[in-house]
Amino acid sequence: MGTPDGTPWQDHPARVLVRLKDEPPVWSFGEVRLRRYGGADHDTVLALHREGLAQVGLRPGDGVYYDHDFFRMEDIYLRNDGEFLVGELDGRIVAMGGLRRADLVPGGRARAFGGYAPGTPALDAVEMVRLRVLPSVQRRGYGTAVVQALEQRAVEYGYRVLRADTTELQGPALALYGKFGWTETRRETIGGIVNIYLEKQLR
Repeated sequence: MGTPDGTPWQDHPARVLVRLKDEPPVWSFGEVRLRRYGGADHDTVLALHREGLAQVGLRPGDGVYYDHDFFRMEDIYLRNDGEFLVGELDGRIVAMGGLRRADLVPGGRARAFGGYAPGTPALDAVEMVRLRVLPSVQRRGYGTAVVQALEQRAVEYGYRVLRADTTELQGPALALYGKFGWTETRRETIGGIVNIYLEKQLR
């Protein structure tokens, strides 16, 4: 599917990520506006997260699914050298993604059980997490725009390496990371689901 003139969505000349404001950050990507998460976005963002996981068959209790960070957005993202962005289309949130210090939330199977620890002073690794696009508007490049914006923010904060993990079930996410030069570092089976860990060097 493409734009009305037949150009693929992601290749349309108007669909370039443009930084509009430094702080708090704002970008445009065609008709979508990316901005920082605010408290009023909580219910919509949580619903988008849950819809995205349900789309690939992930469910509470599977050892991979978790959403406890959505109830501590300020602590985990916005006040701790991180970021959380939402993409709005016609005033509706249709995309999102975050940067979270890699030392704040447990990794692997421990992650599903919650937990949060204050970060250390040194900025080294940051996780790119919670990349979601509303199913009805997928394949328009919105996920690409979120990844580009978050990578900009990671560089601005001075992180050395970006990390992420996703599952074998999330093919579009794996393709997106691959497009931006991420490399797989390891795999871990959790509750019968293969979790794939990736990273990208920033400096």
